[in-house]
Amino acid sequence: MRHLRDGRKLNRTAAHRKALMRNLVKALLLHEQIRTTDAKAKELRRWADRIVTLGKQNTPHARRLAFAYLGSEELVRRLFEDVAPRFQSRAGGYTRVLKIGTRRGDAAPISLVDFTERNIPTA
Repeated sequence: MRHLRDGRKLNRTAAHRKALMRNLVKALLLHEQIRTTDAKAKELRRWADRIVTLGKQNTPHARRLAFAYLGSEELVRRLFEDVAPRFQSRAGGYTRVLKIGTRRGDAAPISLVDFTERNIPTA
């Protein structure tokens, strides 16, 4: 029985899953909105919300942990100065998953993942 076993395996090895989630979180921070399969999107929510929570702490230790996960000074700066401050009054649920249909090639269910409070540029 799978009681208390967290996370989706996504038919990948542990190292591949870790790299996949890291890349999806980086893409979400960079673009603030990404399209991916439903299963990946639901798993991404867990990791992205943890990173945003880290960004809300805004301590040197939190910055080091974020850099260890993201591996980019630019993304860490964006997380702590742009993304996390938007969620200071929110206690969780920083991302949302919207189902948008199926992929043309293999009919895989596709979802849109974005932040609940987005910075929409006014042009």
